[in-house]
Amino acid sequence: MSRILCSILGAVIALHAQTPAPTFANLDYAPADPATSNGHKLDLYIPAGATRPLPLIIWTAGSAWRRDTGKDRAEIVAAQLNPAGYAVAGVSIRSSSQVKFPGQLHDIKAAIRWLRTNAAKYNFDPNHIAITGDSSGGWTASMAAVTGDAPEMEGSVGITGVSSRVQAAVAFYPPTNFMTMDAWALRKCDPQGCHDGEHSPESDLVGCAIQICPEKVKAASPMTYITPSDPPIMILHGNSDQLVPHNQGEQFYMALNKACKDAIFISLPKAPHGNFNGFLTDDKLREAATMRSTSSAGCAVANPMPYKPAWKTVIDFLDKYMK
Repeated sequence: MSRILCSILGAVIALHAQTPAPTFANLDYAPADPATSNGHKLDLYIPAGATRPLPLIIWTAGSAWRRDTGKDRAEIVAAQLNPAGYAVAGVSIRSSSQVKFPGQLHDIKAAIRWLRTNAAKYNFDPNHIAITGDSSGGWTASMAAVTGDAPEMEGSVGITGVSSRVQAAVAFYPPTNFMTMDAWALRKCDPQGCHDGEHSPESDLVGCAIQICPEKVKAASPMTYITPSDPPIMILHGNSDQLVPHNQGEQFYMALNKACKDAIFISLPKAPHGNFNGFLTDDKLREAATMRSTSSAGCAVANPMPYKPAWKTVIDFLDKYMK
C-alpha cells in the first residue's frame, strides 16, 4: 500500500473516530406523514457524563427542500459542540414533494416543541435551545428564529401548546427573498435552472411559480416576521455562492440591522455554496473573510472588518446567549 493511500486511509479513520454516533437515533417527534416519510424524525447527540441539563443546538441540513434528510451531518456539528458543553439534535423535516410551505416550518416548530417537552428525559435545558442549518436548512433556522411570536405559523403537527421559540440561530447561506435570487445570481441562469422557474426548488416549496404568487413568497421570507423579540442571529454566506446568491444572506442581515437586532454577518469572498464545515475550517474558503455586526444596545453597528471564522466563532456566539 502506498504512503499516499495509507495517509488518506489514516485521515478517514481519524475522522470517523472523532465523529460521534447518535446517543438516540430515529426518534419520532410526530407521526410520519405520509407514511413513507422520514421527515418527522430526529437524532440526539448528548455528551456522556453531563451533571446538569445542557443547552441544546438543533441542526437541520439543506437539500433545496427536496429531501427529508435534515438530520444528516448532525454528527459534524456534534463533534464540535458536544465537547463545548452542548447537546445536539439532528432534525429532519418533510420535503416539498411531501408537503408545501408552511408545512416545513410547522415541522421544525413541532420538533422544537417535542424537544422542549422531553428535555428532562434527555437531560437538556428547555429554556436554552438554539437552531442552525445550511442552505434550505439555513432558511429553516432563520424562519424558526423569527416566528417564535407568530401563532399563525405554529401549525398543528405533533405536540402543541408548548413554546417553539429559540434563543439563538446560526444560518449558513440561507435563501431569504426568493423573488430576487435570479437578479443577484453570479451568472445568468439556464432557463431550466432559474429560481423564477415553475419547477425551481423555491416554486416547488410554495406550490407556484414564485413570480406569480408574491404573497406566498412573502410569507416564506424570514424578513417578513422580524420583531423586537427575535433572538440573536449569525449569518455566514460565501460571495462565490453559485446557487444561493450572497445577497440573500446580506439582505436578511440588513433587515435585522435596520430593526436594531443582535446580528452578525460573516462574508467569505472565496466560498461557494455548500460545505458549511469548510466555512469554519478551510483556510482557502476563509481567505479575506470579513465580519460585521449590529446590536440591539443603542442600535450600534460594527462595520466590516477582516475576520477568520472558526468553530470557536460559533461556540463563542452560542456561549454568549445560551449559557
